[in-house]
Amino acid sequence: MRLRAGRRLSGARTIAVAGAGIGGLTAALALAARGFRVALFDRAARLEETGAGIQLSPNATRILDGLGLRARLLPSVVAPDAVVIRTAQNAALARLPLGPAAETRYGAPYWMIHRGDLQAALLDAALAHPGIALTLGAAVDDCTVHADGVAVQVLRGETLEEMSATALIGADGLWSSVRTLVGETEAARFAQRSAWRALVPADAVAPEHRVPTIHLWLGRGSHLVHYPVKAGAMVNIVAIAGDAQPSRGWSTAAAPDEVLTRFSAKSWAKPARDLMALPERWLKWPLYDRPPRPHRGRGAVTLLGDAAHPMLPFLAQGAAMAIEDAAVLADALAAPNDVAAALRRYEQARHTRVARVWRAARRNDTVYHLPWPASAARDLAMRRMGGDRLLAHYDWIYGWRAP
Repeated sequence: MRLRAGRRLSGARTIAVAGAGIGGLTAALALAARGFRVALFDRAARLEETGAGIQLSPNATRILDGLGLRARLLPSVVAPDAVVIRTAQNAALARLPLGPAAETRYGAPYWMIHRGDLQAALLDAALAHPGIALTLGAAVDDCTVHADGVAVQVLRGETLEEMSATALIGADGLWSSVRTLVGETEAARFAQRSAWRALVPADAVAPEHRVPTIHLWLGRGSHLVHYPVKAGAMVNIVAIAGDAQPSRGWSTAAAPDEVLTRFSAKSWAKPARDLMALPERWLKWPLYDRPPRPHRGRGAVTLLGDAAHPMLPFLAQGAAMAIEDAAVLADALAAPNDVAAALRRYEQARHTRVARVWRAARRNDTVYHLPWPASAARDLAMRRMGGDRLLAHYDWIYGWRAP
């Protein structure tokens, strides 16, 4: 039984944000920097260090730096010198240069970081900001759109509280409840692939795997990515392979044998298998996406990040798109205009960009996992192009700036 509480959290220029993940926290900071008060809610009773490593390309680090987060992030990040691409049999294909040259090229660094470290830095900054109020153990349960904004119902345990806000932002992830509230019912689709993620101490891996480099191995129907995180103290390993059914739950424990059977000695070189044999514990993440649509909000309510446009991780742009969303959203709301109209402008501005990234990630799903002989043609093309020309293919992603 739900009880309605008498307390009402309200106020002009107050934005309610559902979800205190990377997208929600970045949005809160970007909105607060433009003078809004932000009421941030997350259904978790405690925000814990979860997930594994993520890549922050320059289009994302440029925004985080602009929010004053560089000093908080630097103790945890690793700046990669390159992306090294190999076949599953350990044949070199290309080396894409990053490091200082890429920072000069794009005007911002490329970083590798543990997701928990990024969220901790964002959370510390949000808690330190007087314009942001975070409530944990609280889920946005319903909302009513009206001419002056939106009435938001927040469920805390069995208590239902209500607040009035200028706008409601759904940053509550793949299974977003706010998405349902605005009438978007298309389910995310399982991509017939899962990602097995693990962290191992850097001193446990071969010396060539400790260097600040992103290693990408391409195999038939599967691929492997690994790179150091936590200032180089740990190595993040992600093994992606086909999977008939999604596991129950977003992140479930998996045994080492479950991974190694999908990366057989017949198809995969010993150095790759030796690395995958190190973790004693893996977490399995089923992969989902949803084709981005032009319209995804209603009145003073909109979505960002995975709530709006979940995508496959084969461009390492999921977190970056949420961070970009936050910056564009804050800019749109900062303009003195009708809130609903501002949110529609934000949605329109993001659609073309996100749809292009989504398609590119889908295309990489095909390119990474080609069978022979198509993989041989891919390998030859990569060798002929070389790292510099391959990197140039990502200029449109990494060089992006908020309009």
